[in-house]
Amino acid sequence: MGSEYFINSQELEDKIRQLLPSQGGAGAGFDLSASTQIIPIIDLTESAEGSNLRQDLQKSLSHTSSNHTLIENATTTLVSNTGYYLVNIGYIIKQEATNTRTATLRINDGATNKIVWQMSLHESSEVYSASGTQSIIVFLTAGDSLVGVSSAVQVMLNVVTRQIATIDGILVNPT
Repeated sequence: MGSEYFINSQELEDKIRQLLPSQGGAGAGFDLSASTQIIPIIDLTESAEGSNLRQDLQKSLSHTSSNHTLIENATTTLVSNTGYYLVNIGYIIKQEATNTRTATLRINDGATNKIVWQMSLHESSEVYSASGTQSIIVFLTAGDSLVGVSSAVQVMLNVVTRQIATIDGILVNPT
């Protein structure tokens, strides 16, 4: 049988009152104690949040919940619903000596644009092509849209998006 010890710490008591108001947060008069007895703890946080998947698996792409868009010499709205989105970006930019070429992702709120990712090759660059991949997560509020822009014919932007959480932070599992 374990031994029991009482803990007198105002900082710990304040934190418990803040985190667990139903356990004495509204009133005074409870003691914190520690024990040498081993008590197993089961963490049900993921289940309570509605996800039984590991975080990395929760971001998986699937046939039905992923959207692919190829953009070349155009401006395209990729997502216009609220929430958190995983955005996988693939790009190829071929340079021409007379123009700067740019691939851009931006969030538009209906009036202004905010660049969230961009890759450019400038006309004076000695580099004649660039390619690569990158993943970002964007958050869209009401009225926001994620927009992809390719500035020229030889600027190719491949974008795959998938909603990973609602605007309230509730996880959206792949389907």
